[in-house]
Amino acid sequence: MKFKHLLITATVLGALGVAAPSFAADAKAEAKVVVIRAGKLVDVVAGTVLKDQTIVITGERITSVGPSASAKLPAGAQVIDLSSQTVLPGLIDMHTHLTADAYLGGYNALGVSDTRAALYGVRAARKTLEAGFTSVRNVGASGFGDVALRDAIDEGDFIGPRMRTAGYAIGIQGGHCDENLLPADKNVVGRGVADGPWQARAKVREMAKYGADVIKICASGGVLSKGDEPGAQQYTLEEMQAIVGEAHKLGRKVAAHAHGASSIRDAILAGVDSVEHASLIDDEGIRLAREKGTYLVMDIYNDDFILQEGEKAGMLPESIAKEKVIGQLQRDNFRKAYTGGAKMAFGTDAGVYPHGDNARQFAYMIKYGMTSMQAIQAATINAADLLGWKDKVGSIGVGKYADIIAVKGDPAQDATELTKVSFVMKGGEVIRR
Repeated sequence: MKFKHLLITATVLGALGVAAPSFAADAKAEAKVVVIRAGKLVDVVAGTVLKDQTIVITGERITSVGPSASAKLPAGAQVIDLSSQTVLPGLIDMHTHLTADAYLGGYNALGVSDTRAALYGVRAARKTLEAGFTSVRNVGASGFGDVALRDAIDEGDFIGPRMRTAGYAIGIQGGHCDENLLPADKNVVGRGVADGPWQARAKVREMAKYGADVIKICASGGVLSKGDEPGAQQYTLEEMQAIVGEAHKLGRKVAAHAHGASSIRDAILAGVDSVEHASLIDDEGIRLAREKGTYLVMDIYNDDFILQEGEKAGMLPESIAKEKVIGQLQRDNFRKAYTGGAKMAFGTDAGVYPHGDNARQFAYMIKYGMTSMQAIQAATINAADLLGWKDKVGSIGVGKYADIIAVKGDPAQDATELTKVSFVMKGGEVIRR
């Protein structure tokens, strides 16, 4: 932000006919240089682990990576010794709800204002970043609280991960994205409700107007919503085609909440960029996802929290009953989708469980088919690709943001080590050490 303010000052001085100083040169000269000595470095692109590497960071970006034996250290650089640890790129969670509190489920959530939810997000953002997740995609928040949180983090007001945000999730009246907890005489309709192709297009435009980076839609019912079934399709193919067409025209990707087989199929045919949950995906859905290059983002950890803590958290009895039916099926279908060749990105539905526990999902991804390296790749290069940020994050390379974490063990052999992150850097600034 310092450089942005300097540019504004230079513009104003120019308009007044006053010669502006060389702010760009000064800003460049002030860039801090940091050197990280890595005992091991996970090359997520190659799927290998390199030994004794040195990373040079200038300002926010990585300017060099290579063997320590041949590395030339810039004069005056700050050296961070991680020679006894394994270094890897910051992790990415593609399905979060930072403004949600896991212990305010069901009717308990009705007492939370949009403003209060945004303040929950400040706490959750810090916990998420300290856990090693340096980027997230937030797929739904009331009051555009996620947009406000993203902007506050970008401006340096709060500490948190890089964010892609959706604003309100879009869905049908009475569906998973509506507000169904109150009776008819209250006449409450969710802000994201849109029925029919043209209403849906208008709602995409509204989300984009108020700062959404990505469009989230509810193609099926859900587990934590009242009065619907996860497997039941909600949006029609025609409506989803209208949403995707409008979103892509405006430069936004589309994430589709879809549990049921028919909703997954139609979402993929409509051209969505990712299918969230995908709990009941069938062979046709896996084939279509593979052929169309659609990412699957399957949250296979949070079943534990819902069944163990859901009642205490205020979740509806019907929601817990739905999870008992669908949870294990989702995990089994994760294995089928992975072995079937579908592209997978890491996403947890954080906010359904407490923020900061995101890395607990790695154990389940390994249990249901992936190697540790493949699970790490799902949370780095795959997620960066789905974000549209593969030139910025997701790997440690020249020109990328210096979003770097470290653990004492070897996560390439056991990705559960990522629940014990000991070092976090975002954009060249140390967050946790």
